[in-house]
This record gives sequence, C-alpha cells and structure tokens, in this order.
Amino acid sequence: MYFAGIDLGGTNIAAGIVDENGKMYEDMSIPTGAQRDYTEIVKDMAGLVETLCKNMKINPNDLKGVGIGCPGSIDNENGVCEYSNNINMKHAKIAEEFRKYIDVPVNIENDANAAAFGEYEINAKGSKSFVFITLGTGVGGGVIINGEIFRGFNGVGAELGHSVIEMDGEECTCGRKGCWEAYASVTALIRQTKKAMEEDKDSLMHKIAEDEGKVNGKVAFLAAKKGDKSGQKVVDAYFKYIAEGLANVVNTFQPEQVVLGGSISKEGDYLLNPVKNLVEKMDYNRYMPKAEIKIATLFGDAGIIGAALAAKNKIK
Repeated sequence: MYFAGIDLGGTNIAAGIVDENGKMYEDMSIPTGAQRDYTEIVKDMAGLVETLCKNMKINPNDLKGVGIGCPGSIDNENGVCEYSNNINMKHAKIAEEFRKYIDVPVNIENDANAAAFGEYEINAKGSKSFVFITLGTGVGGGVIINGEIFRGFNGVGAELGHSVIEMDGEECTCGRKGCWEAYASVTALIRQTKKAMEEDKDSLMHKIAEDEGKVNGKVAFLAAKKGDKSGQKVVDAYFKYIAEGLANVVNTFQPEQVVLGGSISKEGDYLLNPVKNLVEKMDYNRYMPKAEIKIATLFGDAGIIGAALAAKNKIK
C-alpha cells in the first residue's frame, strides 16, 4: 500500500511516497510561494504527487490516501486550514481542492502534529506520552497521547510555539508579543545573528555569512565553534530561549519523551546537551522519573512520513 505525504512549509513544499510501514521511496520539493492563493499552492502539491507517482510508475488514483501537514489551525474532520499565519490561508478547503486533481482520501494535519506522528511511529511507538518540537521557520509542537494525536476540542491544540516566554517581548507573527516562536525559531535566530553582526563589525560571522551566501541559521553556530565571542553569545542566548519553552512543555505534560526536530536540530549534541542541562534546572519535577529529551532522527522526512502515516491511521 502506498500513501503520499506532503509537508507544506513556509519556504518549501516537500512530498514523498511512503508505504504502510513508513518507508519512503521517492521525494522531492519545490518553493512554496507562500503568499499566493491557496488554490495555486494545492495545485502544486498535487503536481508534486503526480510527478512522484510517475517516477514510481504508479497511478496517482491508486494511492490509498494522501496526507498533508499544513501550518496553522486545522479542521481535521473537514480537511480545512482555517488560518495560517505563515502562509496565506484562511478557510482554505485543502482536501476538497486537492481531490479535484487526485481523487483519493485526503487527511490534513497541523504540520507539527504530522511531524510528531512520524517521529512517534518510527522511533517511539509505545510511549504513552510524547512531545515533538520542531524548530524551523516557526516553532511547532505536536503531542501524542496513548498513540493518538492530541488536537484539542477544536483542532488547534498544542500550539506550543505560541506560549509566551517573555511578557511584552518580541512581536510574533501570530499577533502576540513574547511567544516562544519569536525567540527560538530559526527565523528568530537569524534576526538575533544579524543584530549581533551589526554590533560587532569584526565578528567572524561576517565572513561566514559571506561564504554561506546569506545570514542563515548556521552562521552563529559555525562562528561559535571557531571561538568567535559574538557568535558564542548568540548561541548561548538561543540555547536559553529553547530551554525556557521546553521547561514549560515538560512542566505541563511531563511526557516520557521530548524530541527536538527541525533544521537546527542537526546540530545534535552541541545543541542538545546545554539545552538539557538548562531544562533540568527549570524542571519542577524533583523526585520522579524525568522526561527524556533527545534529537529527532527523521529530520526533514518527519513531516512527509508522519502526514502519510496519519492518513493511513485516519482511513483504516
């Protein structure tokens, strides 16, 4: 049985063909064009799936289902993205629109929920409580309880990136100030890096940014690893921002496992160890077993695989 999984991001649309066990066979991505009308974005998503199926020599209409991970407030029952603050979507009937191109069952999940389900199904199945945090364009959260995605009564549950870690702090794209996302996303890290570069014209970050072709999420980390003091200052502050939000997550759920994903998680132990140490100091729990905090293993594939397996779970 084959399913298509689509990970709709603010920057790219990634898609893949996945079997019932979560093995991915084909994948590719294209730019999102996030400010276009949603119907154009959905048309591109369907086109990606058709191309992948052609590469595998299968008919798109023979897929058992299509799963789409979409940022924002998702009406899972009706296949609608009610609102996304990172993509131009409001009351977007994604499932209905997608079926105009490929007429198979379509399941829509919040993108972080989809990624969480992928990590859970492949690496943590059996955990009674599991939280996935994705650090990317925004900060997403996904919570799995007893094997099921927690969506809240209205489908908007576990928007963990929009919990506040600093009252009246940096403005978030959601409209609030001080959200975790406004400090711990890669978007925020880039802003913090640029500010540090403006304040220190001699920082190694300038040369690294030139080599990278732009200021990205790697610049401060690469500079810090080479002993640059300004880069280290940015990285240390960023660790603290991640830990502040994670401590809230741990103190709220006390899950068996917390997994960090997103592009920045590829820093591995360099990121994980200081963050774990900070969270432990802020963890309310003193005497009971601790939540295990670790790095994701599926990385960029989590959203695709999770969306596909969530579709499988929904239509079985």
